[in-house]
Amino acid sequence: MKFLTFAIIYPLIWLLSRLPMRVLYIISDFFFFIMFHLIGYRKKVVESNLRIAFPNKNEAEIKKISKKFFKHFVDLIFESIKSFSISKKEINKRYKYTNPELINKYANQGRSVALIGAHQANWEWAFALPLQLNINCYGAYTKIQNSYFEKVIKDSRTKYGFDGVPTTLFNKKINERQSKDIQSLYILLSDQSPQVHKTRHWANFLNTNVPVHTGAETLAKKFNLVVINMNTTKIKRGYFETTFELISDTPNDHEDYEIADKFLKITEEHIKAQPECYLWTHKRFKHKDKYQEWLKIRKTSQK
Repeated sequence: MKFLTFAIIYPLIWLLSRLPMRVLYIISDFFFFIMFHLIGYRKKVVESNLRIAFPNKNEAEIKKISKKFFKHFVDLIFESIKSFSISKKEINKRYKYTNPELINKYANQGRSVALIGAHQANWEWAFALPLQLNINCYGAYTKIQNSYFEKVIKDSRTKYGFDGVPTTLFNKKINERQSKDIQSLYILLSDQSPQVHKTRHWANFLNTNVPVHTGAETLAKKFNLVVINMNTTKIKRGYFETTFELISDTPNDHEDYEIADKFLKITEEHIKAQPECYLWTHKRFKHKDKYQEWLKIRKTSQK
């Protein structure tokens, strides 16, 4: 059954990926109309998130951002499909890096890097990062149950030297490589909500007290990784620009959660600059009323 599903769907995806971007965006416009106007996919979730994040915006402004977001979101799906066949020349034209020399400076010093970022603009095309950097690059991904799709998607994401590691094995991979002092760069998208019982820290993010992922900070301190933020901006449809920002090259000089808090503040600034380009379809604030519950869990565990 898995092979049959793959045999039916993959040829369509492959054919779509071979189309020029201008044609894919025409198809994207069609699917946007269906998703936004006819189905209303997750519109309530998106608008609820926007109201929480931007309490000073009126309803007309919220709906305008929501519509622009969905247009961007459907484009992102087709940009991801294009990843299967996009050439080096085209991805280098469409996905530029303003200052790769920041990472290369530390790579040339023999340092390993924790590259942290958010689900902003287009994070899928970051698989071409090794074309710009002098360091082995690793990134976590969610493994697909269908082994046939798993293989072709992994092959697509690793064709330019990027090494994808299933999320469940990513920490193990980092520990293995750093324990052997093997220099690497690890991409960690750190803006999602952790499970409450696994949370160690809460902070204010977009006007809301939320649980925070602190894994990147923990790993940085454990292995003395340089912590760099990756901010991707949408220049125009199909064109993106990523800028790297140093958070710390001495992680153990920081108080606990200081690095995580700095990342959140940077991320918040970038979201406010291009709110339509953030991934609002997930329930980013679903734990906002669970802080007291978390305190009780934490006190119980410390007894």
